[in-house]
Amino acid sequence: MPELPEVEVTCQGLRPHLLGRSILAIHSSGKSLRQPIPEDLVRTCLCDRPILTVERRAKYVLIRFQGGAVLVIHLGMTGKLGIFPKDAVAAKHDHLVLRLDNEMELRFNDARRFGSVQVWPGDEAEELEQAFLTRQGLEPLSAEFTGENVHQLARQCRLPVKSFLMDSRRISGIGNIYANETLFAAGIHPLCPANTLSLKQWEDVARCAVRILKKAIKAGGSTISDFLGASGQPGYFQLQLAVYGKKGKDCLRCGEEIMKEVIGGRATFFCGKCQAM
Repeated sequence: MPELPEVEVTCQGLRPHLLGRSILAIHSSGKSLRQPIPEDLVRTCLCDRPILTVERRAKYVLIRFQGGAVLVIHLGMTGKLGIFPKDAVAAKHDHLVLRLDNEMELRFNDARRFGSVQVWPGDEAEELEQAFLTRQGLEPLSAEFTGENVHQLARQCRLPVKSFLMDSRRISGIGNIYANETLFAAGIHPLCPANTLSLKQWEDVARCAVRILKKAIKAGGSTISDFLGASGQPGYFQLQLAVYGKKGKDCLRCGEEIMKEVIGGRATFFCGKCQAM
């Protein structure tokens, strides 16, 4: 599943192609994603209006249009956004195609159809965005993401720290890959209850998370299965992973064998020596 770095890389790749452009036409596969694609709203609220910004919030892509409307896209587990010439052969699982005013197309491809496409109309966008933001946790690349703030959030939470990091209502965008890598870098066992970590430990976690997320963005994200950026290129951060997917291999720090457990239904990789309980 694309996590924060992959969504940020997607936004960075889209911006040069979308800013100032307008949508002329829309084509849909007719298949529902997580919910039906709002074709009528795309036509009435977005077409013939210049695109002003392409932003990321948590794991969502927000494309803002003149007049206030916003196109909100979640990539789900297998979603990809790309820019293609209008005469490029359509790919299987292209579920939304937006024809731009420069003979190019923005295409949303999603094999498993767990992604979503929403439109916030201009006269409702502010209210809808506020409701959206109340459901999102701390943004890891914002000034508010500090050890002190996360420590406060965790004070009453007995969830394993890994589950806490992945709870989007508390922290937005840190998915499974980067939760594993962050806890290894900070030397924290993933099963430690979140409310038992000290302020110093949370400061280490916050610092490591930001560093790892930024490194992943710089590397184009992680392509574990099928993630591609907007340009169609894979990410390369998976070449720098320390523990994720490394069960049975030697720890890069101490040489002990990397272990694997399932925590909260997700595969969890860690070093029992470097991340002792």
